[in-house]
Amino acid sequence: MPIYEYRCENGHLFEVMQKMTEGPVTQCETCEAPVQRVFHPIAVHFKGSGFYNTDYGTAKRKREQDLSAKRDAAAKGDKKDSGSATSSTSSSSSDGASSTPSSSPAPSPPAKSGS
Repeated sequence: MPIYEYRCENGHLFEVMQKMTEGPVTQCETCEAPVQRVFHPIAVHFKGSGFYNTDYGTAKRKREQDLSAKRDAAAKGDKKDSGSATSSTSSSSSDGASSTPSSSPAPSPPAKSGS
C-alpha cells in the first residue's frame, strides 16, 4: 500500500498508509483543519540505451541532424578534392616550395642500392 503525505493549513505534516482505492484524507489528525496531499518528485534514474533525449527526437532535431550530416559529407568531399589539388600543385612546383602550406608528409630520402 502506498504512503501519502498530507499538510494542513496550520503546517502540520503527517503520513497515511492508504489503499489506492480509498478516498483522500480531508482533515488533519492533530487539529482537524483541512488538508492537501503533498506531492514529491520521484527518484527514478533511467539507465541504458533508449533513455536519452536524443533517442526520442522531435522533427526539428531530426532536421538539424540531417543538415549536419549533409555538411559533414560536403566537408569530407571538399577535403578529398582539395587534398588532390594541393598534392598536384606541390609536386608540379619546380623549386619544391609551395605557396600554400601542405599537410602531406616530407618526402623520404632515396633508397640506397646495395651491391
